Amino acid sequence: MSLALIAYWLITIVLFGALFVLARNMKMKLWARVMIGFGLGGGMGFVFGGGAEGCAEAAVCIPASTQFIGEAFVRLIRMLIVPLIFLTLSAGVIAMGDPKKLGSLGGRTILLYFGTTILAASIGLIFGTIFRPGDGIDLTNVSTDAVDAVQGRMAEADAAGGLIDRFIAIIPENPIDALASTDVLAIIFWAVIFGVGILAAGDKGKPVAAVIESGSEAVLKVTHFVMEVAPYGVYALMAWVISTQGLDILINLGKLAIALYLACLLHMFITYGSIIKFIVRLPVIRFFGGIVDAQAVAFSTDSSNATLPVTISNVSENLGVKKSVAASVLPLGATINMDGTSIYLGIVALFASQALGIALTPADYAMVAITATLASIGAAGIPSAGLLLAATVLSVFGVTTEQSVLIVALIFPFDRLLDMMRTVTNVTGDAAVAVTVAKWEGALDEEVFKAKPVA
Repeated sequence: MSLALIAYWLITIVLFGALFVLARNMKMKLWARVMIGFGLGGGMGFVFGGGAEGCAEAAVCIPASTQFIGEAFVRLIRMLIVPLIFLTLSAGVIAMGDPKKLGSLGGRTILLYFGTTILAASIGLIFGTIFRPGDGIDLTNVSTDAVDAVQGRMAEADAAGGLIDRFIAIIPENPIDALASTDVLAIIFWAVIFGVGILAAGDKGKPVAAVIESGSEAVLKVTHFVMEVAPYGVYALMAWVISTQGLDILINLGKLAIALYLACLLHMFITYGSIIKFIVRLPVIRFFGGIVDAQAVAFSTDSSNATLPVTISNVSENLGVKKSVAASVLPLGATINMDGTSIYLGIVALFASQALGIALTPADYAMVAITATLASIGAAGIPSAGLLLAATVLSVFGVTTEQSVLIVALIFPFDRLLDMMRTVTNVTGDAAVAVTVAKWEGALDEEVFKAKPVA
């Protein structure tokens, strides 16, 4: 065992102890501890991972020794996804008492998600036009390994089927298989049908309803337990990412990253902020303060599904959305609300057109916006799905498959950093829609929304 490895572990143990003290004695909020873990992990990954260029071989990186902590954290929160969606959504349907309410709630939810996604694609095109991230890009330097990796991922995405195929797959042939494979849309479908069945059973369904409702409360308590380890998991994840990829992940393709981050921030504060301010008529600062834990976890895990337990907890406990609505709207949003991806596809389309020297017409812009919207809603549940969908959007204005592979391969090594911001945007949009639908459905406790001051 090397002295550097011993030093790394000693420092890590001390830092973990400090995070524990901040949680127990100083009562520091979870989001603040998560962001501290994020920064400390990145710093340790840089110092012990070879500096700016990262480790020469990922397998021998010193921070790899704590990678299991990050993986364990991700597995813990993914462990909650299936029981959380099934139990809370079924309990939500039962709490409504009238299945007819589902039609109103579902229609309003989908309409809002679709509307914000169209706006997101348009914002992406605007920022891609302003920043021109593709100017001066040399595609001849793309490595063969990167091209091969992207081609494999694209084949995987194609195998997932088109938009219509995925809509048909919402109906599970076997609900148990859907639960086992974490097929979110199929689980949502089955949970709603099961909840309606319990209501239709009347008195005979009450014992099952009691079990479902008790299970829903229990899994939310488990969520709180799991989230207490978030700062340590985030620390380990960031140490691994920075040590293996170096600071290049933060500085390469700078204009593309800046354009995406600014576009996402604008969409969150202007689009979602306007929804909260002018439609829901509630304080915007309180809204963002209420979901900051979910945003922090989303940024570190880059997964809307993995963040779902925290999002439901934040929206119901901090923003006053009844669990029946939160459990219905948020799982659906984690699957179909991909505003961050829609923004990204718009920017990548402009990146490609500029790198390849293709001038776009107004009709091309319109088609890119529409295609980006539809493609993001039908995104497959695989890593970097947003980037891999780019080929569909680029084909709208004549980019060949070979050219698409080169574009995607150039961006792919740095996609995690970009995906983190896309996920924050998606999760924020889920919360905004949940609050809005709850307001319309009379399921929003405004006193709870306004009660807790923003720290």
